[in-house]
Amino acid sequence: MARKDQITGKGPMSGNHVSHSNNKVRRRFNVNLQKKRFYIPEEDRWVTLRVSAQTIKTINKKGISAVLKEARQQGMLV
Repeated sequence: MARKDQITGKGPMSGNHVSHSNNKVRRRFNVNLQKKRFYIPEEDRWVTLRVSAQTIKTINKKGISAVLKEARQQGMLV
């Protein structure tokens, strides 16, 4: 499974690790992904999603229904 947020599509980025002697080596910045269950009251069911910690904060603020609605409007298959 790709290391991507299932709602936002956010994935890992790449950059340089720079040593003290200024040697540069490519490295990968992973997203803080968490597997979490959410209850959707309108559909009366639970869904398990792999989402980033930032997306969990957004869901706690707006609600799972609003976040899923926005994701579907943007073309994400959720």
